[in-house]
Amino acid sequence: MKAAFYTLGCKVNQYETQEMISLFKNEGYEIISHKEKADIYVINSCTVTAESSRKTRQAVRRFKNENNEATIVLTGCFPQAFEKEAKELTEADVILGNNSNHRIIEAINEFNNSKKQTIKTVVHKREDKYKGIEINTFDGHTRAFIKIQDGCNRYCSYCIIPKARGFSRSRPLEAIKKEIERLALAGYKEIIFVGINLSAYGLDTNGNICDALQIAQETDGIERFRLGSLEPDHITDAVINRLSKMNKFCPQFHLSLQSGSNTVLKRMNRHYTAEEYLELCNKLKAAFSDISLTTDIIVGFPGETEEYFNETLEFAKKCGFMKVHVFPFSPREGTVAYKFTDKIPNAVKTERCSVLQKECDRIRDSFLKEAIGRTVNVLFETPKGDIQQGYTENYTPVTVTSSENLCGQIRKVRILSCENDTCHGILE
Repeated sequence: MKAAFYTLGCKVNQYETQEMISLFKNEGYEIISHKEKADIYVINSCTVTAESSRKTRQAVRRFKNENNEATIVLTGCFPQAFEKEAKELTEADVILGNNSNHRIIEAINEFNNSKKQTIKTVVHKREDKYKGIEINTFDGHTRAFIKIQDGCNRYCSYCIIPKARGFSRSRPLEAIKKEIERLALAGYKEIIFVGINLSAYGLDTNGNICDALQIAQETDGIERFRLGSLEPDHITDAVINRLSKMNKFCPQFHLSLQSGSNTVLKRMNRHYTAEEYLELCNKLKAAFSDISLTTDIIVGFPGETEEYFNETLEFAKKCGFMKVHVFPFSPREGTVAYKFTDKIPNAVKTERCSVLQKECDRIRDSFLKEAIGRTVNVLFETPKGDIQQGYTENYTPVTVTSSENLCGQIRKVRILSCENDTCHGILE
């Protein structure tokens, strides 16, 4: 039997796809590309925006239309948050939520026996503990993700994720240690810690995120590690101090901003002010050399006037982000902001997104050009012919031309130029 996976959304979803792949492999399935003809197609969905939900529905219908005899499995955040809408997708033979991924084989077997749509969604509860499936590798990736946290207690006014993911819960340190050791034995030199509210790790167990990171620091074979998206107010002076002493830590901080206007931040129910965010950025720049800061910004939140948008635009310039993901506000039913009446017209959101993205791209270009003349350490990924591409510790993209396959190697590169959003150099 052949199974294929199609993953939408964040790094946590990518990790959970790998968990399910492990279950399928244990049952003797052959894992193939979703572009090939399979017996089972698993769509691991996202629902953070209306567009991601649309892409999920589109994928379910497309796979069924192209492979009518195959079993179509829908899992992830979309059916977890919007079970009723998921059930209406008659092309989906099996429907799970992300709280039931561990039952995917059972659900498929049940469908095979009944030939009726099988639904295994389970509502998240406050007393839920962290669930996980052991992995030994991360297929198709040079850098391995490791999920250490799930859920979120924040309830930002625009966000459906607490409904889709439940309450914050941390993975036990012993389980993290075993998985990192397995990944090191598999040859991975870099791991990326991910979670739904990653920086909340340990807050439910009287610890903090550095407890998990220390394991990577002490594991032989792991040469460097980095963090996924972080909530600014969780990055305390104590966390910064402890992180600064870990020489394997890659100083790239993705700090979720969402807006540079205090008025908008308050309506979003974010837990910091623009001034506090900027102070954190300055502390991080003082504590880490060769640092990069990246972020997400929502444009066109209800009530965002031209003045408030310009505050965000100017704030982005102050922070000097290496990269910014700019996206328009997307109302999600079931959130507080869904009921806000002072919505911004789509045309205005589109225009503001364009203006902000152009400015952020200009800042990024300046950041990348500052690397010219420097020698950096690059972990290389799968080559494209003689073009070898990888990333530095601060996640600067770098290419070199070499007939040698450098995939999985960390090599020193001298940067000679910067164009097309990438630095180019030569091996030293």
